[in-house]
Amino acid sequence: MPPRLRAGEAPSLLCGEAHDRDPIVMLASAGGEPELIKLDSLPAITAIVVFLVAFSFLAVVVWPKIVKGLDERNAKIVGEIKAAEAAQAKAKAAQAEFEKRLEEARAEADRMVRAARGEAERQAEELRSRAAKELEDMKARATQELEGAKRAALSEIHAAAATLATSVAAKILKREIQAGDQKRLVEESLSELGAR
Repeated sequence: MPPRLRAGEAPSLLCGEAHDRDPIVMLASAGGEPELIKLDSLPAITAIVVFLVAFSFLAVVVWPKIVKGLDERNAKIVGEIKAAEAAQAKAKAAQAEFEKRLEEARAEADRMVRAARGEAERQAEELRSRAAKELEDMKARATQELEGAKRAALSEIHAAAATLATSVAAKILKREIQAGDQKRLVEESLSELGAR
């Protein structure tokens, strides 16, 4: 059994002391001259065996789970990246479709405005032509009415003039003109006026 160390005391495993039974020897340099250090072989072998068992356990049981978890995480991240790219492509396609429909709506609105303007101009032209026709008709009716009123006034003037001429002629002739003579004189006066 190796000697126990006291508090604050450094182990002395250097060659030349009473620990010559250990076959494992290591070189250490302290102060310029190489010295040999002896170790117990049982703890070293136990440490190597424990390391190999732990390494084997970790390599067989734990490492595959770690690799599987990392692969799943990588696959999840790659899937999320692909989903984000697909969503971005879908958003771009939706935006392009929206812009296309917006442009179509603008073109349709422009076409409708042009059609409405054309229809308004056509209706305005139709109203102008209808108003002009009605105005011409009113002028023609007014002209006819004026002509009729003019003829009626002239007839009345001629009748009054004939009556006046008849009475003047009767006074001049000192006799009274018969109704038939008066009617004949009025008709002759009207026919003379119509001929002018």
